[in-house]
Amino acid sequence: MAKPSRQGAYVITTRSGIVENRHEIHVSVVDAQGTTLLQLGREPARLTLVRSAAKPWQALAVAETGALERFGFDDADLALMCASHSGEERHVERAKAMLKRGGHVEADLRCGGHAAILRARDEEWLRNGIVPTPVWSNCSGKHSGVLAGAKAIGAGAEGYHELAHPIQQRIKKITEELSGLRPDEVKWAVDGCNMASPAMPLTDLAHVYALFAQASDDVSSGAEATPRERHMARIFNAMSTYPDMVAGEDRFCTALMGAFGGRLFGKVGADGCYGVGLRECEATRRLGAKGALGISIKVEDGSLDALYAATSELLRQLDIGTEEERSALESFRAKKLVNTAGVVTGGYEFPFDVRAA
Repeated sequence: MAKPSRQGAYVITTRSGIVENRHEIHVSVVDAQGTTLLQLGREPARLTLVRSAAKPWQALAVAETGALERFGFDDADLALMCASHSGEERHVERAKAMLKRGGHVEADLRCGGHAAILRARDEEWLRNGIVPTPVWSNCSGKHSGVLAGAKAIGAGAEGYHELAHPIQQRIKKITEELSGLRPDEVKWAVDGCNMASPAMPLTDLAHVYALFAQASDDVSSGAEATPRERHMARIFNAMSTYPDMVAGEDRFCTALMGAFGGRLFGKVGADGCYGVGLRECEATRRLGAKGALGISIKVEDGSLDALYAATSELLRQLDIGTEEERSALESFRAKKLVNTAGVVTGGYEFPFDVRAA
C-alpha cells in the first residue's frame, strides 16, 4: 500500500497564470476485499461526513423493508431515492408520485425547501414564481423513500428523519455492517436536509462503494448472492441506468454515470465528498484489485467544483475508462474560470500523481 503524501495533495486554481487557490484533497482507493490499494493526501483515512454519498445504503435500508414491492416503486424511483436532484419537473413530479403511493403527503416531509442547486434552475424558478417547498428539495426522493420504509415496518412518520426512529436505526445498523465499523467508530450528525447523517473514515467509504459494485458484478454473473447483495446490485444498476434521476442536466453525477454505461456509479456528498464504485474490469485488475473497486475523495474546503475536477482527473490518472468516456467529464476537469465580462481568466491544475503517492 502506498504511503500518504506528507506534503498533501491539491487541486490548484490559477488566475492569469498566478496560483489563486489550493484546494487540499484526500483520496482512498480500496477493493471489494477491503484492501487499500492507493492513497493520496495527508489524511486519506480522514473521518468524513459523507452527507449524500450515504444515499445508496440509506436506500438499501428502505429496500430491505419490502417497501419497493409494497408500494410499487420502480428502478427510476429507486434512483431518485439516491438522488441529490436539481428540482427539474421530472424529479418533483416523481417525488410527488412516490409520496402518494406511500400514503403520504408533502406536509409529512421534514427536509424543507431550498434554492436550486444550479443557478440557471434557480433563475427559472424566480421567473415562474416558484417558491420551493419540501418536495422541491434535492433530497425529496430520499425522504419519500424513507417515509415509505417507515410505513413498511409499521413505524409512524413522526420523527422518521431522526436517528432514534426505527427506520433510522436500520440505516445505522446497515452503515456499521457494510463498513465493518463498530458503533463507536461511526459518528452521526444532522444533514442539510435534516436527516441523520454518518461520518466514517474515507477508506471505509471507498470500501462500501466497492461492495455495491461487487454486488452488481456477482448478481449479473449469476453467482450466488444474498438478498442484501441483490438489493445492492439493484441500487447500483438503478443509479447507473437512470443517472438523470440521480442529479440532472449539466450535473456531474449524471454526466459520470451516463458516460460509463453501467460500469460504475458515483454519488456526491455536500461539502466536498465523493464516492465511486467501479465494477471489475481491466483497469481494476491493473490496479491490483480483487474484484470491484471503490474510490473516495474529500476536498478539505468543501469546493464542489474542485471535487468534480479532482474526481475526473483521478479517473484519468488511474486510466479508468476510455478517452471517449472520460471526455464527457472534460468540462468538469478542465473547467475555465470566466469573469463577468465573459473573459477566461484561469483554470484548474493538478500537481499530484496518485500512482506515485
